[in-house]
Amino acid sequence: MLRWFQALMPREERFFGLFNSHAQTIIAGSQSLRAALNGGDGVTAACRKVMEYETEADNLAREVLLLTRRSFITPFDRSDIKELISSLDDSIDQMQKTAKAIMLFEVAGFQPEMTQMGDTIVDAAKLTVEAVSLLGDVRQHASRLNTLTEEIIRLEDHADGLHDLGIKALYTLHRAGNAMDYIVGIEIFDHLEKVMDRFEDVANRISGIVIEQG
Repeated sequence: MLRWFQALMPREERFFGLFNSHAQTIIAGSQSLRAALNGGDGVTAACRKVMEYETEADNLAREVLLLTRRSFITPFDRSDIKELISSLDDSIDQMQKTAKAIMLFEVAGFQPEMTQMGDTIVDAAKLTVEAVSLLGDVRQHASRLNTLTEEIIRLEDHADGLHDLGIKALYTLHRAGNAMDYIVGIEIFDHLEKVMDRFEDVANRISGIVIEQG
């Protein structure tokens, strides 16, 4: 009965614009993080870009939460909206934490597996942008949304493998050398893995919305 009533009432469409804007900060942040992982003189500037996009994303997330409180009829359940925007925001928050760690430890060179994880993060961000763009009509796009979320989860599994390979390579490289470089390397690997974990959270939240709206 509630779903029937909601279908008859005009929806607050501004949510979808905010979701899409937030997703754009995620892809921009992921591309800046990937640029940082190229190393060299551009690391600091790229990390600062990540932080700028994270601030923009925080502002958009606050707008969504405020709109949730003010709207009589929402596109889908209020708790789903809050959890979705929170999971989206967590992904770029983790990118910002990664960038902060890179700047804190003054890292200018990165393991090949780190750059590969950066590529995976960008790929996950692109899939997330597409998935978010389809939320305006979940039922029509249910099949594609399921495909996208499955692909994000597959990328997260791939990133886990890169993380493990990278840690092993790091140990081999530094076991007779600088222990601090090994510790810092582990820190960066762990941050990158957490970024992908947050994308998996987004995928799971979108999957839940598809099920509830189906």
